[in-house]
Amino acid sequence: MSTMPYNRAMGAAMTPRDLFGYHVISEIGKGAASTIYAVSDSASGQVYALKHVLRKTEKEQRFIEQVQNEFEVSKACNHPVLRKVVDLKTVKKFFGPVTEVALVMELIDGIPYDERPMSDVKTILKSFIKVAEALWEVNKAGYVHCDTKPGNIMLTGDGTVRLIDLGQACKVGTAKERVQGTPSFIAPEQARCKPLSEQTDVYNFGATLYWALTGKRVPTILTVEKADRHMVKEQGYPSPRELNEKVPPRLSEMVMHCLRHRPWERPTDMGSVVMRLEDCLTAMRD
Repeated sequence: MSTMPYNRAMGAAMTPRDLFGYHVISEIGKGAASTIYAVSDSASGQVYALKHVLRKTEKEQRFIEQVQNEFEVSKACNHPVLRKVVDLKTVKKFFGPVTEVALVMELIDGIPYDERPMSDVKTILKSFIKVAEALWEVNKAGYVHCDTKPGNIMLTGDGTVRLIDLGQACKVGTAKERVQGTPSFIAPEQARCKPLSEQTDVYNFGATLYWALTGKRVPTILTVEKADRHMVKEQGYPSPRELNEKVPPRLSEMVMHCLRHRPWERPTDMGSVVMRLEDCLTAMRD
């Protein structure tokens, strides 16, 4: 059971001293109805990240479910770039729903990519090959990540790249009941609640790489006016090379291929993307 001190004067919950038997060191982030803490295991002294969600209303049930989903998908996917999960703790009312969850995860000592973007194209390419390999592993396990974006890519002090947050992941072929995804990186089929596939991750990845190479966001059907959606469908926006002359033509073309409006017009899977990225990197070394 969690212990949550309450400041009655301020009317708000303070940082807890302990959660589910873990000692809370500090708060390190916030997400959708969740708070993430750095915690330590009193028995082993090991330090972890703990994502905590407390259900206050029925509408917040989906955030509980996202954490439970992240645990299940993370356990099914094993890759050094993916954040490892350790345990899932729950509190359930008698004959009622789960009202509180805590996902215990590997603590990554790094910062989100959008807070420390890179400028060297070759370095960007090397990092994104690793991200693509991690997404390929997710897809091979039968899942779609669904939320690749700069904020879900972590960079450590030694330059290691990590992909996080499988809360929105789903099985290949799933058609979600509501729109889920980040507007500037969302695939058209996500925005329309159509069945999702490996090509959905290809689009999210392409939109993220586009941003990394150019500093600009791809227009999507959620970020442009309805009258301008033809620009999205027909790719009536600059290619990465048009915005950054340091981007090789082959790499620019690959990114635009990932961003095709129709899923079947994109690369077939992340494996194909990895191979094309490696070809681009080899060409840059020649």
